[in-house]
Amino acid sequence: MAVEVGQPAPDFRLRGPGGQFVTLSEFKGRKNVVLVFFPLAFSPICSHQLPDVQSDLPKFEKHDAQVLGISVDSHYANEEFARQLGLGFPLLSDFRHEAAQRYGVMRTESGYSERAVFLIDKQGVVRYRQVSLNPGDIELVPRTEPMLEILAKLG
Repeated sequence: MAVEVGQPAPDFRLRGPGGQFVTLSEFKGRKNVVLVFFPLAFSPICSHQLPDVQSDLPKFEKHDAQVLGISVDSHYANEEFARQLGLGFPLLSDFRHEAAQRYGVMRTESGYSERAVFLIDKQGVVRYRQVSLNPGDIELVPRTEPMLEILAKLG
């Protein structure tokens, strides 16, 4: 079942850079969080999507938001992918598909998540969600502008 706007964001505990665990709850009360679910590291569309998010990273940081990328790849693969793309935000490994299932974006038949974004406020409530209708279509990659507009309203 998909998480909807206005609902509490499900917590997760995923491995990030260096194999360190990252939880959503560690940001509660401190930061807004932008979750960027992407299907697979090193795939062509993800290799374009994540640098686009990176280009807006200063805008997200201005609005006190932490960006977290999430894929089913190992934390080793994600770390190398982030290094090659020059990303300034962590990529987290959802190797066991726990976060994708909790957020309702797991593509069980293919073994990876939908291409989706979620904006979570400092209180842990989902304020925006967008799930691509086709993760293989570059024209349907979720855009950052709507999240930045909502962040500006949140203050």
